[in-house]
Amino acid sequence: MKDRIINWNVDPEIFTLFNTFPIRYYSLSWALGCALCYFIVKQIYRKENIPLENLEQLTMYIIAGAFLGARLGHCFFYEPQYYFENPLEILLPIRKIGESFEFTGFQGLASHGGLIGIVTAIILYARKSRTNILWIMDRIALGTSVTAACIRIGNFMNSEVYGKPTNGNWGVIFERDDLIPRHPTQLYEAASYLFIFCVLLFIYNSKKIKKQNGLMVGVLFILMFTARFMIEFVKENQVEFEDSLTLNMGQILSIPLILLGISITIYSKKYKNAYSH
Repeated sequence: MKDRIINWNVDPEIFTLFNTFPIRYYSLSWALGCALCYFIVKQIYRKENIPLENLEQLTMYIIAGAFLGARLGHCFFYEPQYYFENPLEILLPIRKIGESFEFTGFQGLASHGGLIGIVTAIILYARKSRTNILWIMDRIALGTSVTAACIRIGNFMNSEVYGKPTNGNWGVIFERDDLIPRHPTQLYEAASYLFIFCVLLFIYNSKKIKKQNGLMVGVLFILMFTARFMIEFVKENQVEFEDSLTLNMGQILSIPLILLGISITIYSKKYKNAYSH
C-alpha cells in the first residue's frame, strides 16, 4: 500500500552563510537539544535551591565535552585511518579544492564519543567544584535524553543514519540516496529517548522510589544503550569495515555502557542522595 510509504527529500541545508558556511537542520537540532537540556536542568536547580551560577559553569564544560567527545569518537571509532592521515580535518574541516579552500562541515559525530566527553566534562567540573559526581550526572541525565532525541531528528532531516530496507510496502524512502523503503531508525531512536525521558522524570518525581545518587544515570545508560543495541540490528552500517563484524561498532560500544549502567544502579544505594561538596 503506497500510503504506508513516506517519500523524504528535504534539503538538509537551510541556507549558506557568506556563501561558505552551510546552516543545516542538524546543527539547529544540536542547538535546540542543548537549549532544552539546559532548560530542564535549570528547573531542577531552581526546585532544589541550587545556585544557577553553578549550572552556567557546568553547561560550558558539558557543551565543550559533548562536541569534542562526539567528534573525536567518530574520527577514532569509525574512521581512524583517514583521520590519522589527515589530523587537521578532525577539528578544522576545511579542504583545499583546486585553488581555493572549501568548508566541508563536520562529516560525523558519534553519540558514544559524545557521552564519554560529557562524563569527562562532569568529572572535571565535579573535581574543581568539589560536587558529588553522581548527583550531577543524575540531573544531567534528564536533559541528555531529550538532547539525544533532538539529534536523531536532525539525522532524519539530513537523510542519514537510516535503516536497512524494510522488504515490504512500508517505510521511508530517503530520495536523496535511493528509492528503497527503509526503516526510519532515526525516529525509532528519537522515540526511545523521549520515552526514557518520561521514565527518568517519573523516577525523579516519585515519592515511592528510594532515589540514591546514581540511580537515574544508571537507568539512563541501561535503557538508552539497550535501545541503541537493538535498533542497530535494522540500521545500515556506518562504515565499510563494520560489514565484516558480527556486531557493528554501535553495538560493540553499547555493551560496556549497559554494563556500566547496571553497575551504577546496583551500587547507587551506597551514595547519599544530596547535593554535596
